[in-house]
Amino acid sequence: MSVPILELLPAVDISEGYAVRPVGGTLSGGEQRLDPVEAALTWVKAGARWIHLVDLDLAFGRGTNTEVLAEVVAAVRAENARMTGSAPVRIQVSGGVRNPESLERALSLNPDRVNVTSAALADSSWLEGTLARYADSDLLALGLDARYTPERGWVTVARGTDWSGPGVAEALAWLEGAGVRRYIVTDVSKDGSLAGPGAELLDVVLAQTDRPVVASGGVASLADLVKLRSMVPSGLEGVVLGKALYVGNFSFEQALEIAGSR
Repeated sequence: MSVPILELLPAVDISEGYAVRPVGGTLSGGEQRLDPVEAALTWVKAGARWIHLVDLDLAFGRGTNTEVLAEVVAAVRAENARMTGSAPVRIQVSGGVRNPESLERALSLNPDRVNVTSAALADSSWLEGTLARYADSDLLALGLDARYTPERGWVTVARGTDWSGPGVAEALAWLEGAGVRRYIVTDVSKDGSLAGPGAELLDVVLAQTDRPVVASGGVASLADLVKLRSMVPSGLEGVVLGKALYVGNFSFEQALEIAGSR
């Protein structure tokens, strides 16, 4: 019996108008600065079926890049239209979506999916109502960012903020009841660090939900992708790829081969 494919979502993280790479949930100030349209089109031309598009400044509470994100979305869809016979390239928008204003900003880009940050758990009434509003749609995913602490185990956090929320098990129990349809899961200690994909946290989440799960952060090698693909039968749907692609640890074409997506 063949193993189902692992969906690949190359990331374009935008800060101050450039594509950059955050490390460990923070902006260190020494990131490589790339043209975000060029970065996104590189992955489209290499065969990506998703682009994970992040407004880091909105996530870190220091402004927005909505106009730049709109340029990337338009360029990706124009390039996809030119690629006769190719599958649609979908856009997942992320970064700081935690309230009505930020959700409206994300939806103005007409994305295929919006990733609501785990910080939205701080306003549970808004989050519950929003999830109910889109209950019959796959438009919303819940970004479950977490960090392991000796005192509390896995705890929900929000990259770019000092916010710390409930434990992951407690958060998942509430989110399952609130109707989350998909999770984007990140061990923030490994994000951008090339330290591995946070399999321990993924195991915890996969054991508690039958919703699709997308891994994010930490992938360093093709061996990491082999490991993640082995988790697909347990409910892992895909993985967001970032730094490993940008520093050339492997090509996107190689990643597609491992993921079974070519």
